[in-house]
Amino acid sequence: MIKVENLSKTYKLDNGEEVVALKNINLEVKDGEILGIIGMSGSGKTSLLRILRGVEQFDNGKITIDDIEVVADSSQYYYNKLRKATAIHLQRSFGLWPETTFNNVIRKLYGTKYGDEADIDLEAAIDQYGSEAMEILKVVGLEDKANHFAPVLSGGEKQRLIMARQLAKKPKVLLLDEPATMACPRTKQGILDSIKRINEDLGVTVILVSHLPEIHNYLANRVILLEDGEITEVGDPKTVTQDFLKELDDKIEMDSTVSDETLVKAINLQKRFFLLKGGNVLDIEDINLEIKKRDILTILGPSGAGKTILLRMLGGLDYPEEGEILYSLAKEELDNEDSSSEESDNEDSSNENINNKDSGNENLDNKDSSNKDLDVDSEGFVWVNLDDPSINRMKVRRKIGFMYQEFALQHHSTIRDQLATKLGFKNQFVVNEARKKAKELELGDELLDALYQLTDLPESEAKSRLEQIGLLPDILDELFPKFPEKAVKKEIKPIFDALDLPIEIINRKSYELSGGQKVRAMLALALSSRPETLLLDEPFGDLDPITLRIISNSIKNINKEFKTTIIMVSHNIDFIKELSKRAIFMDAGKIIDDGDPIKLANDFVNFCKADYLIN
Repeated sequence: MIKVENLSKTYKLDNGEEVVALKNINLEVKDGEILGIIGMSGSGKTSLLRILRGVEQFDNGKITIDDIEVVADSSQYYYNKLRKATAIHLQRSFGLWPETTFNNVIRKLYGTKYGDEADIDLEAAIDQYGSEAMEILKVVGLEDKANHFAPVLSGGEKQRLIMARQLAKKPKVLLLDEPATMACPRTKQGILDSIKRINEDLGVTVILVSHLPEIHNYLANRVILLEDGEITEVGDPKTVTQDFLKELDDKIEMDSTVSDETLVKAINLQKRFFLLKGGNVLDIEDINLEIKKRDILTILGPSGAGKTILLRMLGGLDYPEEGEILYSLAKEELDNEDSSSEESDNEDSSNENINNKDSGNENLDNKDSSNKDLDVDSEGFVWVNLDDPSINRMKVRRKIGFMYQEFALQHHSTIRDQLATKLGFKNQFVVNEARKKAKELELGDELLDALYQLTDLPESEAKSRLEQIGLLPDILDELFPKFPEKAVKKEIKPIFDALDLPIEIINRKSYELSGGQKVRAMLALALSSRPETLLLDEPFGDLDPITLRIISNSIKNINKEFKTTIIMVSHNIDFIKELSKRAIFMDAGKIIDDGDPIKLANDFVNFCKADYLIN
């Protein structure tokens, strides 16, 4: 039996402000029950889980788990007793040993008894714990992966291995914080079935945090609804989740317009991936795709199908081994030589015309070889190959925005400062100005183009690539300096209006924004230069449905008002149906279907045997 009485928790921020996370929480959980917790981002779900785990102290109240009692001023000894009685799996947590799945569980069994997973005689430990480790792997459905190297497991398999390691601690209570949020439906079904077996076969009490109603409806015996740190409802899953969804904004209509003009061509793409352990794991092959301007295209498929790899190739972040990816660029942007204008040196003029396509300031003095043998179509567009280093490729990159799964706001920088950095990378004059600076530094066009690619990568990946060629991150700041901060507000206001964001928040930091404002501010960063193409690699996968509806409506507005072409990867079936104009279905590195997103989304659910989406 778990009992929580009058539990409260307030966080003190660095700026002296206080945020109330939990207010007078009272609840009871029966032995062997699965209790679901639902609520919007910031409602206090994770704080409650961490307190029950014993890793977060609280201000008032009492927690009882069987014979363990902890109050606010209890010593660390009692908090440690909570930790021994519970196990937790946090969202996106993948702390594993670079060994086999079986050895990972052996190490945890040994460490639970002797306190150290590292200093271990594996052969002796296998003799002692081998059969127990296999039983645990059976519970989470990984017995057939026992000898597989943990780092090469799929994301869903890694999550199940994390749970197996937690079960090795023999907890009374398993605490799960969004354990399956980012997974595809097939992977998610495996994780959810593992949770059911843990509960039914081992009798472990489960407290599950998720903002997805379908997960609670499939797993939970009861659900509590948290709003602003308070329990506002307790009851059967369907009733509580339906009440939660009453807060959804109305769905706005999508502009169904798709241009006849092709923006991107992928022709006969092939790319092979090999791992030292596991052999040839994925062949991307025979990918042929045309994407029209103003489309919203979703790439769907199971984990490991090659969706993110294809998206990265479409964004020029990875390259095919065979085939080519072509982007259209207006011919007038390439042909006028020697037109590096005095206007581009004038800050006031550049600020007014950053997005004025008629200003002509992007016509660079292209005296390199990049204009030779370019394919010019009947409409006067040039097809630029993303595999060919050139100044022309820089111009294409400038028109592409990218958001990753791990895309996030910087904690201690204002939104204005972050927008200034992004606009420094993507404004209309960046290619011309960077090229001038590169000549001063005696950097060639191909190296400049390669360095410009790094501005689209996650910061850690960009730094790693710079280290490989012996350059410091400062080189990017020198070549692509920040946009003038005083001009940011005027430049970004149309984007903020389309996203329904108050312009005043540009002077705030991320922790001063609501959950919905944070996500829309992240979207504003990617859209700050009004890119022609926006690539989204599941950056909204861990959002609650209420915030996700806000994002869906915002993307529809962006697509309509700025004619932005959007290519996204998503596993969220409702999001795909609501937002897509077209979908392609991938599996094992191949496109197996292309067409109506509603039909393909339903086919995908059946393909994954995702019972939790049907019941």
